[in-house]
Amino acid sequence: MKALPFFAVIVMTISFTTGCFASGNFQTDEFKTKSGKTVTITAIKHASLRIQYDGLEIQVDPVAQYEPKTDYSAFPKADVILVTHEHFDHFDPSAIAALTKKGTQIIVNPAVEKKLGSGIALKNGDSRKIAKDIQLDAVPAYNTTPGHTQFHPKGRDNGYVLTIDGLRIYIVGDTEDIPEMAALKDIDVAFLPCNQPYTMTPEQVAKAAKTIKPKTLFPYHYSETPVKRVADLLKGTSIDVRIRNYK
Repeated sequence: MKALPFFAVIVMTISFTTGCFASGNFQTDEFKTKSGKTVTITAIKHASLRIQYDGLEIQVDPVAQYEPKTDYSAFPKADVILVTHEHFDHFDPSAIAALTKKGTQIIVNPAVEKKLGSGIALKNGDSRKIAKDIQLDAVPAYNTTPGHTQFHPKGRDNGYVLTIDGLRIYIVGDTEDIPEMAALKDIDVAFLPCNQPYTMTPEQVAKAAKTIKPKTLFPYHYSETPVKRVADLLKGTSIDVRIRNYK
């Protein structure tokens, strides 16, 4: 076989790597709704996840450039895109553009709506029916530790509770263990961020989990935090702690 030019080898290698990363090699978890339908949650990275349900594609905080870089053009177009807040590891207009098709609902907090120049802005306390059996509630997400409140001030950013055919998924965004969590009931799946000074320590995550009492907990947004500490702190509870690649 004739040897390929060096440049062609490089191109083929890059294409293969990008294609593999975009199309597969992600960790997934499946959950059942009250009527027995399947919800598949894919861990993309950090605070970025994909939710599939009954033919619908939901992308949460899609970011292309945050490491590892992600080719969102390789994913199916999204029916719904959720953005919690404006920080670069959560909000990326290029990723949103790559995922958008006619009819895509781009749901954001008011600060992102101003920066993006489009989207459906929900503030804390707002709700929206995004499909016949999917309800979305925007809930508070903010810092409380003195000296950290400038990172995520109260009232600006969103967390989201997605109720999909009875399955309740709490996507917390960037927050600490705030008092408003005590009002959340019947959470099946929770995503809690774990990296100080921006979000929570493992101890705060464990405290929040004991307040929310989700059936399944995914620590996410954890960077270099020793996230297995969360699982250790929650041993003896009924909470199923799952560590996925949300670095």
